[in-house]
Amino acid sequence: MKTTIGFPGLGIDDFYVNPVAFSIFGRNIAWYGIIISCGMILAYFYAMKNFKKEGIKSDDFVDILLFAIPFGIISARAFYVIFSLDEYDSFYEMIEIWKGGISILGAVLGGILTVICVCKVKKISVLKSLDALAPAVLIGQIIGRWGNFMNAEVYGSQTTILWRMRISNAIVGTVEVHPLFLYEALWNVIGFTILHFMYRKKKYDGQIFWSYVFWYSLIRSLLELMRNDAFILKTQTGLPASFIISIVGCVSGLVLLIYNAVKNKKTKEI
Repeated sequence: MKTTIGFPGLGIDDFYVNPVAFSIFGRNIAWYGIIISCGMILAYFYAMKNFKKEGIKSDDFVDILLFAIPFGIISARAFYVIFSLDEYDSFYEMIEIWKGGISILGAVLGGILTVICVCKVKKISVLKSLDALAPAVLIGQIIGRWGNFMNAEVYGSQTTILWRMRISNAIVGTVEVHPLFLYEALWNVIGFTILHFMYRKKKYDGQIFWSYVFWYSLIRSLLELMRNDAFILKTQTGLPASFIISIVGCVSGLVLLIYNAVKNKKTKEI
């Protein structure tokens, strides 16, 4: 299926976007996977420095990633499948991740739970580890959203704004929409910059992680309400699953940031 993308308001004419980078032995290698992998590699090197700052051994850091990455991928797929069961006729179809259908939010949730479990087993500080990983995860998310661009996905409702994105293919026809992938990428660039400099003056363990939870959940809760219906994983309430989870994350992150800020201030006064 041929897809073209353009930004008419910015004077950028339509151009062809091929989601497949190349093929090996008859198997297509998608740009999405390549871009996600590049994001993970950069996130790895950044997180490694943070773990050293936290006094956590590099071997422990590698052990955490050896579990967090595969379980994050599994949970990313599981999250999508759970809210799209009517799309699959067999278990094999459910695990065909190479055909698309994952949730970044599912990956984040699965990754966090895995990090907590591994840290508990290895007796490593959970909050120190999550602090070290949080800004690195944003790096992966910033780069990863450009994988969505190559797939011409993660866009919102039709609009006439200056920076609208025009998508043309056999499925949607020709539409001019909000480029949500770009909104989130730019928001996360700001978030990463804030967390990067905040890390230097971290006041307590967990501050960076809870800031990440609040920041990322805030943008996701807003963008989920703008997404095209075809890409929304809805619950029985009619609300997007990601919206509900993001609202919970946003409120939880904010409450814990305020609580710890007050607690830290009282401790200093004593």
